[in-house]
Amino acid sequence: MPVVDATWDPHQYLRHADHRSRPFVDLLARVPELPASGRPPRIADLGCGPGNVTRLLTARWPTAHVTGFDNSPAMLARADELAGPTEGGGRLDFAQADATAWTPPPGRYDLILSNATLQWVPGHTTSFPAWTAALTPGGTFAFQVPGNFDAPSHVLMRDLAASPRWRDRLGDVLRHADAVLSPGAYLERLADLGCEVDAWETTYQHLLAGEDPVLDWVKGTGLRPVLTALSDDASATKKFLDEYGTLLREAYPPTPHGTVFPFRRVFAVARRTDAPCGNHLEFLEPLA
Repeated sequence: MPVVDATWDPHQYLRHADHRSRPFVDLLARVPELPASGRPPRIADLGCGPGNVTRLLTARWPTAHVTGFDNSPAMLARADELAGPTEGGGRLDFAQADATAWTPPPGRYDLILSNATLQWVPGHTTSFPAWTAALTPGGTFAFQVPGNFDAPSHVLMRDLAASPRWRDRLGDVLRHADAVLSPGAYLERLADLGCEVDAWETTYQHLLAGEDPVLDWVKGTGLRPVLTALSDDASATKKFLDEYGTLLREAYPPTPHGTVFPFRRVFAVARRTDAPCGNHLEFLEPLA
């Protein structure tokens, strides 16, 4: 089913930056040391968004050349504010790229990492051979994706969009549960490429504050295709948000401590062994 390209709002996305960054930190903690090569590590962050977590890579690898890639001009404009030399002698920069077509040269990167991006890329596992082939021997491909497409936040969104009132405008704009795979399925696909794989899932219990906090959260991510599709009609946007907000308040009622928002995420860390992963393309020295 097609998905409308979303227009991104960095300000809205960053409203829950602390909660959104935690899975990145947890993923990063499981990434092994990068191959020792006598040169600064080369790292790619695919789907870097506003760059707020990309810069955490420069703390782990201070001498690295880190490039964040994204296809949103608004996100890249925000990320570019962070670009430049790093305190450890490395470099942080950002570039335009679409994850659906991104194919780096073989042997270029010591680490390719993607945080909450691949769920927007239909058939993303078909890119795994090229991405793992782009690693140096001993390099790592690591990612995390939301695994909450069967949660009330997404089910209610899809059901409302498919209802008679909205289906003509919104019936085909949202992703479904098959947007991502299970940890076991990711493990199998990456192991088939010859990688050592660690795959797991975690359900976070985010405690959100404020009025309609779950609606505020999804405005920054999952709801973007709807907001984009209705962007030329302020009245329709308000009506949809009012209806959807009512459903969310029932599904996620506030407590004396705040609103609990369970959020499942799926992780995978695949390390390239001495034998190349992927399609066994000839190893090339990393580019500068």
